[in-house]
Amino acid sequence: MADQRLSEYRKKRSGSGSGEPSGRGSSKRNNQPVFVIQRHDASSLHFDFRLEIDGVLVSWAVPKGPSVDPAEKRLAHRTEDHPLDYADFEGRIDQGYGAGTVIVWDTGTYENLTTHKNSPVPAGQALDDGHLKVELHGDKLSGAFALTRTRSGQDASDWLLVKVKDSGADRRRNPTSTQNESVLSGRTNDELEPD
Repeated sequence: MADQRLSEYRKKRSGSGSGEPSGRGSSKRNNQPVFVIQRHDASSLHFDFRLEIDGVLVSWAVPKGPSVDPAEKRLAHRTEDHPLDYADFEGRIDQGYGAGTVIVWDTGTYENLTTHKNSPVPAGQALDDGHLKVELHGDKLSGAFALTRTRSGQDASDWLLVKVKDSGADRRRNPTSTQNESVLSGRTNDELEPD
């Protein structure tokens, strides 16, 4: 199943020599599902928000990055699913699709908080339904976030990412502009050099 879901990922990178993980043999690493947010300085700077669901990293490109202010609604554009071994990928994509630099801006585990009529909804089903509520346990982000699809049908790739009001919310803090370093390597996008 995960192999089928990664066909678009592999097609976009076929023969590109990008250095990104192939996703072959990628496997679950934790008992809890993981999330990762990568700061991707490509044709334009954006943040890639990824949630482990059903054996892949379901992904959204968030142009302004996630906000910890519940009043801020951030556009999140659904992109192709990524392999699990992409969760710790950092480096320079030299050519082709997504060319630029990538760092792991934040990562950790998450809990699926999605419910319907007080019953839990599995993350895969919530994704299909167009509404996910998750609690992140990361280094830079914590607390609940909601992802909601704005349209259905053919143009179903636009979602909104919003911070839920809880102890992780803070209208005065803007981590995407004040904390630019990787949580894995401590490097910034500008510090990544070709090997």
